[in-house]
Amino acid sequence: MAPSRKKHAKAQSCVIPEGFTVLSLKFSSDSAAQHQLFVKEHRVRAERSSHRPLDRTLFVLNVPPYCSEAVVKEIFSKFGCVESVELREHPGSTQESGPKLSKFFQPLSKQCFKVGYIVFKNTSSLSAAKSHPLNEPLVVCTTQHTVKTGVEKWMQEYTKSFIEPYKLQEIVDSFIEDYDKRKEEDAERKKEQAEKQKEDEDGWVKVTRGPKGAKARPRSEAANHKTLQKEMRKKKRKELMNFYTWQHRNTQKEHIAELRKKFEEDKQRIALLRAQRKFKPY
Repeated sequence: MAPSRKKHAKAQSCVIPEGFTVLSLKFSSDSAAQHQLFVKEHRVRAERSSHRPLDRTLFVLNVPPYCSEAVVKEIFSKFGCVESVELREHPGSTQESGPKLSKFFQPLSKQCFKVGYIVFKNTSSLSAAKSHPLNEPLVVCTTQHTVKTGVEKWMQEYTKSFIEPYKLQEIVDSFIEDYDKRKEEDAERKKEQAEKQKEDEDGWVKVTRGPKGAKARPRSEAANHKTLQKEMRKKKRKELMNFYTWQHRNTQKEHIAELRKKFEEDKQRIALLRAQRKFKPY
């Protein structure tokens, strides 16, 4: 009798449309409920960041709230050495505007399902994670690495929220020094822009070529205002005043109306002075 094919069939990975591989996730080994993660290789042409190498970065969807960056790193260490893990509420670039705040001054993250970027040390680890079979779930909480939830997790986070006063003072001083440094750099950059955009006696602006590959900087508000004034003066010089007959007629009417108005104002002022007996024509 021929052996059954199901008995000797190898476990295969589950690939769904859009190139995602489905991975099963269990909170503990004795847990009956399973969670599903969707992973694929991170490939974004517009993003050329060294923090997310295109050949070693794994993009993960549907990361549960009880999985922190340390927990995700421990789970995927099964496939190889993990260099870094980044969890975000929405997929996006790593470029963030503004200074980097300390963990004590950052807003609390939302308790929601997140997306993750896992950077492996070797490319083979990425292939191993993508080819992991669906029927072999990954375990979050083990005897070697326990993950606390509920009240225990809240108590742990509350205990870690305390900080020594001198450490807090060091963080604040470091932030203030960084802020002052950035303000000085902004002032120097604005000063350089003003000098570059300064006009000479003939109205010419010296244009200098920046370093190769540098992006064009946006013009300052003062430079835009100066350019607008120049355009208005140029437009005013090109206007034809009293070129047509109707323009000359309208100009005369406006001039006569202005003279009449001024005459009436003078009459009222003289009448007022007479009433106050302060009129001295000579």
